[in-house]
Amino acid sequence: MTARHHLPALFALCISLLLGGCATTNVSWQEVRDFADQSAKLGGYAELSTRFRDTYAREQLYLPPAAERIGKETDVKRRALYEDFISAQKAVVLYMQTLSLLAGDARYDLTDKLDDLGNGIKANLESGLEQKHVVAYIGMTRMLTRVIASGYQGRSVETMVRDGDRDLQTLLDAMLTLTRFYAKTNENEKKTILGIFDVEIPFATRPQDRMLVTLAKVHYLNKSAEYKILDKRYELAVQGLTKVSLGHQKLRENLGNLRGEEVRSILASYVRDLQIIRTGLSANPN
Repeated sequence: MTARHHLPALFALCISLLLGGCATTNVSWQEVRDFADQSAKLGGYAELSTRFRDTYAREQLYLPPAAERIGKETDVKRRALYEDFISAQKAVVLYMQTLSLLAGDARYDLTDKLDDLGNGIKANLESGLEQKHVVAYIGMTRMLTRVIASGYQGRSVETMVRDGDRDLQTLLDAMLTLTRFYAKTNENEKKTILGIFDVEIPFATRPQDRMLVTLAKVHYLNKSAEYKILDKRYELAVQGLTKVSLGHQKLRENLGNLRGEEVRSILASYVRDLQIIRTGLSANPN
């Protein structure tokens, strides 16, 4: 048989190998894509940031006149910090969205997301943001701008993970720091509001105060339940951010073996954990 007669069979074999290779690649990136998609859904963090920003609006009704001035000053500081806090989250989300895109077959434009990143973050002793977090934010946004503006040319999952891991881990550390700061602020709010009832109710002993005391106790119970839910949400937010950090660390440690069964299995477990955490974070206090 001549070489010419071998060409159809050889062509068919090449096509089969190419299709088989593509199918393997698609399967191998599925867990990476799922992990990136779940990691990008950090809505619980944004909601906790908004709650932090609006602390004074909730406290105002309960503050005595002597504490009003301090409350207003603190409110101004919180609102100034809020945009910095959200910027860190937006950078992490856009990174994960980009990683998911690289791990998938579809190609869509994330350029408009770059304009929404914000003006950066600033170090702040009170919140725990440090200069390393500022530097990481700058590095992350520059990398994302470069990657997205170039149309992802020359980028793969491996290069994205390798180049982004250090800044991503530092930004996740910033988000963990801020989440714990939010929890501390919420604890102070809880003590302020519930403390008023603890002090005032025992002194309302007149018969004509009975209805007022009853309403106050009901309100107290409702607020106590609200803070109990929130305490859990802060714990879950910390768990979620930690899972994202550990999952990406696993990617970085296995750059040459991301198609490996063990890595894929570990990522799949992180995806399941993140889904459970998101469900817990969806509990909405009044």
